[in-house]
Amino acid sequence: MGNQTERVATDTLDSSELLQEQVRAALRSGTGLQISGGGSKSFYGRRVSGVTLSTAAHRGIVGYDPSELVLTARCGTPLSEIEAALAERNQMLAFEPPHFGGAATLGGAIATGLSGPRRPYAGSARDFVLGAKIINGQAEVLAFGGQVMKNVAGYDVARLMTGALGTLGVLLEVSLKVLPRPAAELTLVQHRTPAEAIDVMNIWARRPLPLSGCCFDGDRLYVRLSGAEPAVRAAHDRIGGEILKDDRSFWLSVRDQQHAFFDGPLPLWRVAVPPATPPLDIPGKWLLDWGGSQRWLRSDADAPAIHRHASRAGGHVTLFRGGDRSGDVFHPLVPDLMELHRRIKAAMDPEQVFNPGRMYAGF
Repeated sequence: MGNQTERVATDTLDSSELLQEQVRAALRSGTGLQISGGGSKSFYGRRVSGVTLSTAAHRGIVGYDPSELVLTARCGTPLSEIEAALAERNQMLAFEPPHFGGAATLGGAIATGLSGPRRPYAGSARDFVLGAKIINGQAEVLAFGGQVMKNVAGYDVARLMTGALGTLGVLLEVSLKVLPRPAAELTLVQHRTPAEAIDVMNIWARRPLPLSGCCFDGDRLYVRLSGAEPAVRAAHDRIGGEILKDDRSFWLSVRDQQHAFFDGPLPLWRVAVPPATPPLDIPGKWLLDWGGSQRWLRSDADAPAIHRHASRAGGHVTLFRGGDRSGDVFHPLVPDLMELHRRIKAAMDPEQVFNPGRMYAGF
């Protein structure tokens, strides 16, 4: 391949001009736009009103260079298509983005900034974004970053779009760093108490082990090892535990919240704390991911109390699913940080056209 970029055979359609005209129309009419791709993550964030701006038709892998580990695709491209193209070259999206359904798109993965179980060991979605093309709040098409890390200079707007929930602009294209798939992978299972699980996950994180996932479901600790075969075998001998036969299904169930833990009517909270934090004294059902730093809580406990517990531990919380979607879904920001958010919003989307109120009330 050398430095030649490969185009992959996928359904392709460039709808950028149509999307740009829809933004112009919204500016003229003063109408807010609710950006939607596959709709698999529409539950995430605060409730939004406005005219739907669908990006689902703007799709296709526009460039892929396996030798340089770089892929560029339009925002409406299904994640399943991207992952299939990468699998043909034995490569992958290392941040393991959640799908939450077969309609999941690249734009939704980057806009939400969500990462799967591999995140603490491989990196987050933001870490793999090299560049982006967007429509800003003045209906201008702008490009930021590039296709290599050294092209990033000044304020990294491409990565700023990651996790912004579409409040700063419409993603048109994203360039990502991809990685080779590991040569060997297995998952070990141990029975542990919550305190033991947190303790050993942190001990292992400090050692040169090929970890790629650590999850505790309240009774069993699941440890995924990925890498060269000798390294995985040596880590297996060192850690111990039973080998989980259908480990791919297990990690997919955690990534896409299909595990039995996620069933039920109670609100789902995402609690982010330092990984060595002892079990928090909040009533409810817990599942620990990311080696203990991402903790899922099913609880009807009072929201301010959950915020206080997380803050005391040096963390923050998100009302991920359920509950009151018109209130504070994301952890309240300190005044200085809120003001910074407002200034960025004003620079990128001065008329507050895009997903108004999805992150915080008022913008």
